[in-house]
Amino acid sequence: MEQSEEDKQTQKKKRKRHSRKTGFYYSFLTIVLLFCLIQIGYGAILNIGKIISYQGKTVTLQNLLKNAKARNQDLKSEKKLITSDNSLEGIARNNLKMAGEDEILIIINKKVEEPEKKKSKWNFKGFKIFNKKEKIQEPTSGIYIPPEVQEE
Repeated sequence: MEQSEEDKQTQKKKRKRHSRKTGFYYSFLTIVLLFCLIQIGYGAILNIGKIISYQGKTVTLQNLLKNAKARNQDLKSEKKLITSDNSLEGIARNNLKMAGEDEILIIINKKVEEPEKKKSKWNFKGFKIFNKKEKIQEPTSGIYIPPEVQEE
C-alpha cells in the first residue's frame, strides 16, 4: 500500500506541475492574444482616420476639378468670341487705335488734371530733397501730349 500511496503522491505532484505549466501557457497565450487585439484595434483606428482624410481630399479635388472644367469652358467660349472677325476689329479700333480702309482716325487727348496733394504736417523746408516736385511742361499750341507718347 505504501507504494500506491507514494505513487498517488507523485501523481498528484505531476498533476500540480502539469496544471501549473498549462496555467502558465494559458496566461501567456491570453497576454499574446490581448496584445494582438490591441494591435488590430489600433490599426483599424488609424485606417479609419486615413479613409476619412482621403475622402475629404477627394471631395476637395473633385470640387477643384469641377471649377477647373467650368473655367476651361468659360475660356473656350471667350476664345471663340475674341477670335471672331467683329471682335478682332473692335479690339483693333478701340485698344490699338487702328482704323479700317478708307477711314480717318482722329485721336483727341484730353488734359488730365492731377489731384492736389495734401501738405504734410512735417514740412522740412531746409531739405530740398523732400520738397522737390517735377512739373510737366505743356506745349503752347493748346494740344496736350502726354510725356509717354512720342510723335512720329
